[in-house]
Amino acid sequence: MNAIETEHLTKRYGPVLAVDDIGFAVPAGSTTGLLGGNGAGKTTTIAMLLGLLVPTAGRIAVLGHDMARDRFAALARMNFSSPYVALPSRLTVRENLIVYGHLYDVRGVSDRIAALARELDLGPILDRPAGQLSAGQKTRVALAKALINRPDVLLLDEPTASLDPDTGDLVRTWLEQYRAETGCTILLASHNMAEVERLCSDVVMLKQGRVVDRGTPAALLARYERQDLESVFLDIARDRRQAVPA
Repeated sequence: MNAIETEHLTKRYGPVLAVDDIGFAVPAGSTTGLLGGNGAGKTTTIAMLLGLLVPTAGRIAVLGHDMARDRFAALARMNFSSPYVALPSRLTVRENLIVYGHLYDVRGVSDRIAALARELDLGPILDRPAGQLSAGQKTRVALAKALINRPDVLLLDEPTASLDPDTGDLVRTWLEQYRAETGCTILLASHNMAEVERLCSDVVMLKQGRVVDRGTPAALLARYERQDLESVFLDIARDRRQAVPA
């Protein structure tokens, strides 16, 4: 069963084709990487999956719900994290999480916040205004916001950006455990290729709004005869090497 399915997904801004007739599926309970350079269409694709942007053409289904007709049924079971989306700066971390907890109708929201604070080391900053946080702290708070409703589908855009190596490793370990324990489906957009190799069972490569390759990390390494995904990424981005025929 697939938790996410897209068919002929297209987004056009006037003459600019940001997403060009793409299609991919994300199996339930898996972590799939959505990779590509700046301007490849990753963020636009995620925004369409969330219902924040209306596709110019194509179809999206999440958790069996058609996002054009029944998106609110899916959105209640989804969430999203990006360190580049700012939370209200005057509200404290706790107040922000309470607001999102109520938006998602989370029962026992105070207990849920306390649990996330322990797991993501937010205790010392819970009562600090969000606008006074460091970049790394904002990243951890954004992840806590995304997990407040225990989502079945989690969309992550650079989830460990601005984190030091130790905290980044803790977050990756926590995401692995969360997926294993809950069966959550994760779609991960990242420029950290080591992170993708560690977390993802499948990878979708985007370039100029189109899917240009797809496979497991191991399959991509074999196809491009490379030792790491960063080299594969650079080969695709710079058109310097084609996949080796099977």
